[in-house]
Amino acid sequence: MPKRKNTFSSWRRGLAQRAVHAGWAWVQRTGSVTVEHPGRYRFGAMGTGSRLAFPLGTVFGEPWIHLGAHCIIGEQVTLTAGLMPDLDLGPDPILRIGDGVVLGRGSHVIADTTVTIGSDCYFGPYVYVTSTNHSYDDPHEPIGKQWPRMEPVEIGPGCWIGTGAVILPGARIGRNVVVAAGAVVRGAVPDHAVVAGAPARVVRRWTPADGWQPPLRTPPPVPIPEGVTPEQLCALSGLDEETAARLAEPAEEAAAGLAELEPGS
Repeated sequence: MPKRKNTFSSWRRGLAQRAVHAGWAWVQRTGSVTVEHPGRYRFGAMGTGSRLAFPLGTVFGEPWIHLGAHCIIGEQVTLTAGLMPDLDLGPDPILRIGDGVVLGRGSHVIADTTVTIGSDCYFGPYVYVTSTNHSYDDPHEPIGKQWPRMEPVEIGPGCWIGTGAVILPGARIGRNVVVAAGAVVRGAVPDHAVVAGAPARVVRRWTPADGWQPPLRTPPPVPIPEGVTPEQLCALSGLDEETAARLAEPAEEAAAGLAELEPGS
């Protein structure tokens, strides 16, 4: 015979689960770091609307970290300036992060020397950026005991860095560059390029004269026309093929077609 369900036990478990979720949400809100509520962190600069999600990763050297406005730093993101905590790194910032930057969960930005991330860069989860690498010049000395090599890193504005990418010391990435997931980048990358592989190489690039080469295989996405309401978007799910085809027109015509979906039209 099937076991009888213990209704009271199930109800109690559900209540406890909701309480745990609500409590964790409160901890996340309270533990996050903002300019209004920095906690123990004293960044050299932190712009309005920026937030470091809780739980934080390793963070030290904050006086030499400048964080722009409206940045989102995901959970367990490491931000460090200097080789170790409590060093005097001089008058200038070491790690500069521009406005509107998103650093995905579990990413690491290790700035033992200058690292600059331009505005509006988006990082996927688990991206690793470092200005320091181990050296192995002396074959008789353990690698971990040899003095590391340091080179500045610069990532231009508007870049998309895919999940698990590694940006090595000396990398100079241009503007609006796509770094594929898992790529390992060193050296210079030109503007408007797509790089992939380990080591990363340019697999596609845009220039004013030739456009994208090799050509893009898919059409660009069409943005939602200005003025379209959430109610109109919900109504799209019930469209037949003929109406959907009529709406796949230039933005002005599409907006006019969507207006017909307004309740009462």
